[in-house]
Amino acid sequence: MNGVIVKPGEPFEKALKRFTKTCEKAGILSDLKKLQHYEKPSEKKKRKLNAARRKAEKDAVRAATGS
Repeated sequence: MNGVIVKPGEPFEKALKRFTKTCEKAGILSDLKKLQHYEKPSEKKKRKLNAARRKAEKDAVRAATGS
């Protein structure tokens, strides 16, 4: 579950933008869009490449920390 901690004095719009970015990085918005309408093969390929890239980054971080 994604979440954003709002800093003291931070405008709501800025916090909302950060939350949207984290959702976008996690692929939540693309999953919702995928379920709502037909996805072109080129979009599907791009989504899968992005997912593989995120997974590789996550694995690299885990390998570096030793977890």
